Amino acid sequence: MPLHAMAAGETRVEPNTLVPEGVMRYAPSVFPDRIVASPAQDASTGFGVSWRTAASVEAPIVELVIAGDSPDMGARRRIAARSTSLEGENGAAQFHRAEVDGLQPDTLYAWRVQGGGTWSPWMQTRTAAAADAPLTLLYFGDTQNKNASLSTRVLREAHRQAPDAKLALFAGDLVSGGDGEDDNEWGEWFDAVGPLATMVVNAPAPGNHEYWEEFEDTPQERRVLGGHWPRTFALPANGAPGAEQTSYWFDYQGVRVVVLDGTSALDLGTAEAQAAWLDRTLAANPHPWSIALIHQPMYSPRQDRDNVALREQVLPVLERRRVDLVLQGHDHVYGRRPGEDAKRATPQYLVSVVGAKQYRLSDGARRDMAPTAEDTQLFQVIRLDGDTLHYESRTATGRLYDAFEIRGATPETRTLHEITEGRIAPRDCARDETLKGRADRCWE
Repeated sequence: MPLHAMAAGETRVEPNTLVPEGVMRYAPSVFPDRIVASPAQDASTGFGVSWRTAASVEAPIVELVIAGDSPDMGARRRIAARSTSLEGENGAAQFHRAEVDGLQPDTLYAWRVQGGGTWSPWMQTRTAAAADAPLTLLYFGDTQNKNASLSTRVLREAHRQAPDAKLALFAGDLVSGGDGEDDNEWGEWFDAVGPLATMVVNAPAPGNHEYWEEFEDTPQERRVLGGHWPRTFALPANGAPGAEQTSYWFDYQGVRVVVLDGTSALDLGTAEAQAAWLDRTLAANPHPWSIALIHQPMYSPRQDRDNVALREQVLPVLERRRVDLVLQGHDHVYGRRPGEDAKRATPQYLVSVVGAKQYRLSDGARRDMAPTAEDTQLFQVIRLDGDTLHYESRTATGRLYDAFEIRGATPETRTLHEITEGRIAPRDCARDETLKGRADRCWE
């Protein structure tokens, strides 16, 4: 039915991807695409670069130079990439990655990547500054579904609200995966992210949808990491034993960020090993702030979910090391709660969602978390400046939903300060007794 002919109040269900059946919208070519910058272990002296081309392109290069104001880029440094192949519904592709190191802190670099007799446009990425310099970063919950049609506006609004952001953290389930259109989904994820892919460095956590089920519905069923994850991002190779491809850590301008793999912990038995690795990594943190990024929540706000192994193995480390923020996804609602000792400012446990799929809050979340939200697309802006961490959660239209500050030079002296001015009223929904889907009605 044409849009102008739709009945009053009628809504159109968006498809998961906007690619018509049988159309190879995202076929790889000699032109580089899916170009993304990721943090090096020391983000002040380097970053990782990854991109995709047709299968015929092998071992291309990155060209890099300190950015200047002239169109004459001058003498360039060249870095060779490593390439791996992947076959998908859009055909065979080569994925390339390069580690760019030896850079100067707080310096804007121009760089481009090579294709098959072609080059990408010049991109610009700034290295991290000194540990005491102010930092703005973005935190996104699951994008996962309908990325092109419904995640795009959230990611662009985040960029509009925080144009000074230098780092973006994604809490997993970037795509839904698995159903024969995962390459289209990855193509649309990159379309949705847009300029943020290279204007900031991007650090994702793997979600359960970055895995697929081998031998599904048989006694041999098991989780297997999807082919796109290890090829799409050039992440630090310093992960936990048993989860080397999906966990990592890096230092960025006064904060140590530790990325865990909750799916591997829960389904592949690596919770204990990841907890020990997390403990060692946090014990060696030279910075005043720390953030943990994981897909599955320590305290699940969705009804009928309980990630016991994470609470038994990982949560005690987060509490003992007083991680400042634990950023999570998976449950497709919004919720915030304090740590085991509510009198302490840290940790603060957050769950958020960018994408279109929305779940229902559990009774426990309504009791133990505040604020909470259903049927609401959100993004978060985090600003670190000296002894203060300022956190904001905003809706898809930029309205302030949650805000607080953590103040103090050390974890032992930190205090939590709620910011209520400017917040919109909590969003709650009336639904039938289902776990998934949109609400019948919501109110503020």
